[in-house]
Amino acid sequence: MVIMLPEVLDTTRIRKLLFLGPRGSYSDFAKNMFIDAFKLHCVSTNLKSISSIIRALKDENSEDIVAVIPIENSIEGIVRETLDNLSSLKKEGYKIIAETTMGVEHALIGYAKSKSEIKVVRSHPQALAQCKRYLQENFPDSLIEEATLSTSAAIRSLVLEEPEAAAIGSVDCAELYDVPVIEANINDEINNQTRFILLGKFMSPQTGYDKTSITFSTENKAGALNKILTIFELHNINMSYIDSRPSKKELGEYVFYIDIEGHILDKKVKRAFDEIMPFVKMFHVIGSYHPVG
Repeated sequence: MVIMLPEVLDTTRIRKLLFLGPRGSYSDFAKNMFIDAFKLHCVSTNLKSISSIIRALKDENSEDIVAVIPIENSIEGIVRETLDNLSSLKKEGYKIIAETTMGVEHALIGYAKSKSEIKVVRSHPQALAQCKRYLQENFPDSLIEEATLSTSAAIRSLVLEEPEAAAIGSVDCAELYDVPVIEANINDEINNQTRFILLGKFMSPQTGYDKTSITFSTENKAGALNKILTIFELHNINMSYIDSRPSKKELGEYVFYIDIEGHILDKKVKRAFDEIMPFVKMFHVIGSYHPVG
């Protein structure tokens, strides 16, 4: 099995960037971090869902386009929609080319003069979940929680004439749309962070502090996965993440996702991948990349 490597990252060729959610979303701010880090000169286009971004990448299938999507939250865990879609970009050659981590600090936002006026709280389901304890401790059981496509959409839905409706989102977004912040830092967990990835048809160069993400499947036999993990251990390659998802082809068959420390061009990583090949049915490098911001 031959691993095909994309071209090394050339930011001057990027003309379009897709990101999740409207202006003021956390993805919007993450997008700006990538633009600053790579000094991109491109048009930014927002789409409503991760799946719609993946479809757009497939439809355009161009070296000129990149995309920013969330992949993991420190509280809620991996973003399943992202993980399930990454392998589907194999044919088009899109890879993870960078990542960035943003602190998520939720605030209660709205036109109410006091919290006692609030009857409805709107936000993305994940934001509502991340502030569940705060809502339970500060509002009666009659509080209505309304799910929106994004925290930004929740804030934009607020109007001065309806002070009984509030939203959960970022202070930056509240300032962007000129809506008052009622209370800041309402997260149930203080260290709430979301990791975002930049997808493109390039490969990031080696930096010495890289990460490589792979996906693979094995024969449905006892010890099949352990053989692969042992190879990483023998080459002193640290794994920072491992997960499995149903292959959607056969009951009991799974696709594994692993993040390792190192770059695909590192000698020990290349040797480990060569030794793994006899034990996999499918093997795909999702990307070698480093953090920015």
